[in-house]
Amino acid sequence: MQHRIVVLGAGYTGATAAGRLARRLHREDVAITLVNAEPDFVERVRMHQLATGQDLAPRPFREMFEGTGVALKQGKVTAVDADRRTVTVAAAGDPRGEELEYDTLVYALGSGWNDQGVPGTAEHAHEIASRPGALRLRERLAGLAAGESVVVVGGGLTGIEAATEIAEARPDLAVALAARGGFGDWLSDKGAGHLRKTFDRLGITVHEHAAVTAVEAGHITTGDGTDIPAAVTVWTTGFAVHPIARATTLEVSGTGQIVVDRTMRSVSHPDVYAVGDAALATGPGDKPLRMSCASGVPGAWQAADAIAARLTGAKVPTVSVRYFNQCISLGRKDGLIQYVTADDRAKSAALTGRLAALYKEIICKGAAWSVAHPLLTPARRRRVVRDTVVVPESAPAEAAA
Repeated sequence: MQHRIVVLGAGYTGATAAGRLARRLHREDVAITLVNAEPDFVERVRMHQLATGQDLAPRPFREMFEGTGVALKQGKVTAVDADRRTVTVAAAGDPRGEELEYDTLVYALGSGWNDQGVPGTAEHAHEIASRPGALRLRERLAGLAAGESVVVVGGGLTGIEAATEIAEARPDLAVALAARGGFGDWLSDKGAGHLRKTFDRLGITVHEHAAVTAVEAGHITTGDGTDIPAAVTVWTTGFAVHPIARATTLEVSGTGQIVVDRTMRSVSHPDVYAVGDAALATGPGDKPLRMSCASGVPGAWQAADAIAARLTGAKVPTVSVRYFNQCISLGRKDGLIQYVTADDRAKSAALTGRLAALYKEIICKGAAWSVAHPLLTPARRRRVVRDTVVVPESAPAEAAA
């Protein structure tokens, strides 16, 4: 019988894991099923572009995975039974759903926006963590008249990219950003200086140390009682993971992320791997990896290679996920590449301006291309070892190709 591998979620990490497994293992030995609610790939790192009226090229999964042997199942994951090794998937118009059995599960359901429990956020704020959210914001922005106000709440990478993209696309609007802490205070002096210069050039007002405590239809309120006008509020204060894992017997963290080892395997259920935002993984210095494409894709490589190694009796690679830079777009013609240490602390060096914008665009296109062309990277397929997969966990590390 074929070894059944089910991958839940086809974002950057799930699609990458499925494609890499297809390159590593013989089709005769494994049946790989990729489950996703939507029929095509969403470039989540471009949702701020979609929200400002830019169109993104469609990437249907049927075309992306044609000829790979990966079976596609469109539907919403409604349950995971980690003890029975089953998942329930409900297609449109089928509330009962279909039960899939697996031998190995790759959990990559990712995350959505996090309203942080702030009153009024769910009713009055917009999110860009999903395509439907970005499209709703797109429609709302298109209906704004000149001079109306847009406030982006959140001073992290997503908030910075959203604010600059909106201000560049709609210079007639009054765009502001509210940050809980100091604006760009995690960046190097050069990086922070360029960020402030760019915001000044685009006319974006920055409210620092402004924790938002309430969102209303026409304004937000900060902790000191200040009301900031907001015809539109864009909420970018972090992500919350998909809730399904918390409802299982898998060991999860306080945030609902699945706790994994260095090979992205669940510490409680060895037949389950978690990648991307759904996983609580540690990097250099035993620091938790942040929710990002920069963490998720290397984690997907690690999981796929570990699964293939364990099934084929090869040495299990344990290459630590590390950081090199933080790539921030500041509209279409400007950018900031902040170089960082392995554990994500800013170095003094930073790349700015048009060259940084080009660098970021290459990174985005490269990530999407690698997902869309899973078989173009050569790899040696190995045969699955039947019944006798014994891999010492202390085996020397093998570099992930």
